[in-house]
Amino acid sequence: MLLWETAVIVKRNTVSNEPTQTLPRDDKRITGVLAPVVTPFNSDLSPDAGRLTRHCQWLLANDVSLAVFGTNSEASSLAVDEKIELLDTLVSDGIDPARMMPGTGCCALTDSVRLTAHATRLGCSGVLMLPPFYYKGVSDEGLFRNFAEIIERVGDSRLRIYLYNIPPVSQIRITVALIERLLKTYPAAIAGAKDSSGDWNNTRAYIDHFAADGFDVFPGAETFLLQGMRSGGAGCISATANVNPAAIAQLHTTWEAADAELQQARLDVIRSIFAKCPMIPALKGAISHFGKDVSWAKVRPPLVELTSDENSSLIADLENAGFEMRGLLS
Repeated sequence: MLLWETAVIVKRNTVSNEPTQTLPRDDKRITGVLAPVVTPFNSDLSPDAGRLTRHCQWLLANDVSLAVFGTNSEASSLAVDEKIELLDTLVSDGIDPARMMPGTGCCALTDSVRLTAHATRLGCSGVLMLPPFYYKGVSDEGLFRNFAEIIERVGDSRLRIYLYNIPPVSQIRITVALIERLLKTYPAAIAGAKDSSGDWNNTRAYIDHFAADGFDVFPGAETFLLQGMRSGGAGCISATANVNPAAIAQLHTTWEAADAELQQARLDVIRSIFAKCPMIPALKGAISHFGKDVSWAKVRPPLVELTSDENSSLIADLENAGFEMRGLLS
């Protein structure tokens, strides 16, 4: 689902280095449900671009957009060159870049710049940007300099960054104060955030402070989709959108309907089944089973596939819950 909004382009004054605003412009913004698209691998552990395209097409057909190179895409196990090649292939295969929000945040500043610039040139609606996650205890000042340097080096007025807050993994928090400073300096480039803190109060703080001014907040799981929509959120970016896209997208579309609470409860049941296992192998195990393609189960080290017992238990629980993945084989 796409939304038209007005943004302000910001450039740097070459004398004072202070931000100066130019005229507003209309800007296409991505909202709704996005999947951090799982990455299929060949037997030699190289990415399988053909199967990735087919999975992206299935997600789009179920009204879910594409956060390729997210956490559940095994993004940190992919090299920048691999990501660029996959992006190029997806676009050449007919995937609309306006429906993509690729993850471009890397530990190395120059890697983030290169990947972000490439995604922006391709016409992606935005980029989902992790903070540099190797160093711990990084200050807001250090994070501001990181994001500012990327924006300045990319130097493209089309750039839209969605900040990725996932402290359970990165051990770094994107604070309200940091967002406020970034928005003040780069109001056009900073478009929103994905909050995978798992803390609704943090997600709500993002929404309460910034959503009214056009900052799009995506909870990091459909667990908070209904709460998010009722509070002014933009949708969700969720791992299980890879396998349960239609039902999650339906709640986003019908969140004001009388049965919205029942829809949310049903989503929570399916999410809880996947959460019993390591998430990435579980997602791939389900795609492998329901898509009748054993190759989908493969993950890159250091991850490992589900054991036979884990996989059997996962599939049994899903089938007992009446879960299916319609159209996956078509």
